[in-house]
Amino acid sequence: MLFDTHTHLDAIQFDEDREEVINRALEAGVTRMVNIGFNRETIPTTMKLAETYDFIYAAVGWHPVDAIAMKDGDLDWIASLCSHEKVVAIGEIGLDYHWDTSPKEIQHKVLRQQIGLARELNMPIVIHNRDAHQDIVKILKEEKASEVGGIMHSFSGSWETAKECLHMGFHLSFGGPITFKNAKQPKEVLAQVPMDRLLIETDSPYLTPHPFRGKRNESAYVRIVAEAAAEIKGLSLEELGQITTRNALERFSIL
Repeated sequence: MLFDTHTHLDAIQFDEDREEVINRALEAGVTRMVNIGFNRETIPTTMKLAETYDFIYAAVGWHPVDAIAMKDGDLDWIASLCSHEKVVAIGEIGLDYHWDTSPKEIQHKVLRQQIGLARELNMPIVIHNRDAHQDIVKILKEEKASEVGGIMHSFSGSWETAKECLHMGFHLSFGGPITFKNAKQPKEVLAQVPMDRLLIETDSPYLTPHPFRGKRNESAYVRIVAEAAAEIKGLSLEELGQITTRNALERFSIL
């Protein structure tokens, strides 16, 4: 019983075999997935997936890389979709200082707007954070994100940053990097995260776990992530799967 809390099954990398990829996930014990719609192109395809498969849910938001492309009506569009029964979070939203596509001030504005919307609608948020740990924590605090909480997607920060996020009511989600031999920090942080705040994900088709690193990731590989997390936590795969699935169901308010 596994829950892939962050995947992009609508990505073009799956256009040739999407159905097979979904079936492989089910065969690997993945019972639920949250697909992420993060801009004008992927929000409609995410909604289509969620409406097609009863075990796929949707998160909708505006990615920081695309922040510069966000128009005035897009926030209202996201708000309108949040009333859909399959939409379980606003995201992925956040900051990305790695790809130089949207100025920082625009990323900050779009992030603050979406946190405000989440608070207004009482929806959890899914945070993307790349090379922006200090500013992410600062904005989450200033915008009172603790009122709704959410998920720190593919967490890559220090234990100090993790503690700040946990204090604000966030869950920490881990993916393929915890299987990398040189990924010391994510493993050390995961070891300290309280079990009731731990989630797993693939971020497929990206961040493929070892031994498939360098190839396309897919939701079935969340089992590999679960096995690595279970080893770090000193649990069986079954225990880790049950706990993280329960955490995800509660965090996303899925009955």
